[in-house]
Amino acid sequence: MTQATPTPQSRLQRSSRDATSVPAAIAAWLTDLLPGGADPHVVLHSGVDANGMSSETLLLDVTWTHDGQQQVGRYVARVEPSAHDFPVFPRYALADQHEAMRLAGELSAVPVPAARWIEPTGEVLGTPFFLMDRVEGRVPPDVLPYPFGDNWLFDADLAQQRALQDASVALVAALHAIPEGADRFAFLDPARAGHAGPTALARNLARLRAWYDFAVPDVGRSATVERCLAWLERELPTTQEAVLCWGDARIGNVIYEDFTPVAVLDWEMATVGPRELDISWMLFAHQVFQGIAEVFELPGMPDFLGEDDVRAAYAAAGGGELGDLRWYHVFNAAQWCVVFMRTGARQSHFGEIERPDDVDALFHHKPIVDRLLAEVGA
Repeated sequence: MTQATPTPQSRLQRSSRDATSVPAAIAAWLTDLLPGGADPHVVLHSGVDANGMSSETLLLDVTWTHDGQQQVGRYVARVEPSAHDFPVFPRYALADQHEAMRLAGELSAVPVPAARWIEPTGEVLGTPFFLMDRVEGRVPPDVLPYPFGDNWLFDADLAQQRALQDASVALVAALHAIPEGADRFAFLDPARAGHAGPTALARNLARLRAWYDFAVPDVGRSATVERCLAWLERELPTTQEAVLCWGDARIGNVIYEDFTPVAVLDWEMATVGPRELDISWMLFAHQVFQGIAEVFELPGMPDFLGEDDVRAAYAAAGGGELGDLRWYHVFNAAQWCVVFMRTGARQSHFGEIERPDDVDALFHHKPIVDRLLAEVGA
């Protein structure tokens, strides 16, 4: 099998939605939520195409009248994708995301944008959405990935990069430190979506297998993912630990100002489980982007987000000592495979790529996965 060479793109299409209808629809919806006479007006600026692979993200301003004074709100709308637009996840549970953001902001010092109104029915835009406060700052880009160069993080000096790295790890440690996190965020437990298992980790693994099964009909079965799943099920750790896990814990989901985090975004993958789930995801996400950079013979950022440094930063932030991450790296390698399966199906749907004969050709991180599986003897 020949590994497909990833093609850099400046934009990935996520939706077939007609954006011209959005401002009037949201304004009409807000008219019923705001006090009488508010007369809201909505200006839609754009979607966010540089980061994320799943939900639609729309930037909008809302003006309305309150007690005779004009009010202005600057918001981000997180919109569940339509089923015909090949969503990454089988279930989005926007209400759970909204509540997770609210609680995380309330129970920790982590900067979480205030989650405002939620429309759970899909009657306004065709799918559910919620509005959250828009936070200004800079985000390490996904498209093109920040290790490619020519962006603010790549061009920063080593001290600035290290400050961002350590502060980002500290965010994760603070989320994990929320008291009784597994109980307070029990609505995020995969058991609530029907994924069975004796521990939170086992239920997260069951959710991963179900996610893979959801992806298969549109692109075919993957020998690599099935090899990962077989090993993960055979070697499942017995840990009972469960804390709040951000799920998509990576720097591309953080807004920074002067290399300091000012907003933590994207709670679609939030769950409860061992701390290692988040730390491994943060490390592995960087490895994926670094690996893509190396395919293009770019130097990338090989010394950024190294495991030893991240472990040390996590301990220094009060997170404690982490266990062996190898199982979690394989777990997250498989999760990235499924993400690429879904985004590959969507790119094929929108005519951006041809559907490959072998689904494994979609895995831009396949050399990393192969190396991991060899190391663990899978």
